[in-house]
Amino acid sequence: MSTTYIEELIDIHSPSGYTEQVVTHVENRLAGLPYQITRTNKGALLVSTCPDPHIVISAHLDTLGGMVRHLLPDGTLEITQIGGWPPNSFEGEHLTVLTRSEQKYRGTFLINNPAAHVNRDVSKKKRRMEDMHVRVDAVTKNEKETRDLGIAPGDFVFFDPRFEVTATGFVKSRFLDDKACAGVMLDLLLNQTDELMSQSVAFFFSTYEEVGHGGCAGIPASAKVMLVADMGVVGNNVSGTETAVSICAKDSSGPYDFVLRNMLVTLAEQNNIPYIVDIFPYYGSDGSAALRSGMDLRVALIGPGVASSHGVERTHEQGIKATRDLILQFVTCTDLI
Repeated sequence: MSTTYIEELIDIHSPSGYTEQVVTHVENRLAGLPYQITRTNKGALLVSTCPDPHIVISAHLDTLGGMVRHLLPDGTLEITQIGGWPPNSFEGEHLTVLTRSEQKYRGTFLINNPAAHVNRDVSKKKRRMEDMHVRVDAVTKNEKETRDLGIAPGDFVFFDPRFEVTATGFVKSRFLDDKACAGVMLDLLLNQTDELMSQSVAFFFSTYEEVGHGGCAGIPASAKVMLVADMGVVGNNVSGTETAVSICAKDSSGPYDFVLRNMLVTLAEQNNIPYIVDIFPYYGSDGSAALRSGMDLRVALIGPGVASSHGVERTHEQGIKATRDLILQFVTCTDLI
């Protein structure tokens, strides 16, 4: 598949709580197609082939980000995290601060006292949020001058994603979790319309996954099966790889549906889709949230292997394609329900 769909979503800032623009973008992209498109009360998007779909495929449009917590005496900003991300990975990243009046200021996320020529211990300092700040690209030397710019607590902070596709097929960017799978869903909806319209399926673009409650509401009551498309884990003591789709047997919320997992493995093997069965030790998904909310669903979880998760992430076109192919096989499998 083309990575164009992923890039266009990544180009739209959408930390949890600020997803209106990216949801509208997806909505507009699908306008005129024969799907039933509705928004949930808290802003997620449900794209369905019929009024009462039995299968739900989900991915989340919200990402990690920040929010201004406090204006510091020297005019810089203390911020709070949206979602969980390692400050050391985001150190030095360029960003945009969006004020309540929709003014935008550029800035950089830095360790306090970052100049090596005056701080010999700068490399030794532990990177904790209370020891970090945002340097705003505006002439301001104190709290009042920064406040006079219109910057205040509650303003969103958008980190630059730095999207790139290499000649060797790697896709590098922040927020591949989960814009990669949301892009896959958009691709399927745009380019496999006939195949999808013959199925009882809905695609759910959630908006609060990074803060834990994206899948708690908005799933149709008619749904029997939920396939979550989110990032697969690459790292120590896991089996995932960037060039395959990971099929998650268990994460921190517990095991996923055994029958669905085996079905996914069979479909991958029958269709020569590169896959890995894996366990994600520090992970939860919209499927986890749906089950905790009391929904009577069978849930499975897949996704392309993503390295450096919640940091400067990387996957590969092969892993993205494998995820797309497995979702399509899953949706069109006559033995699913």
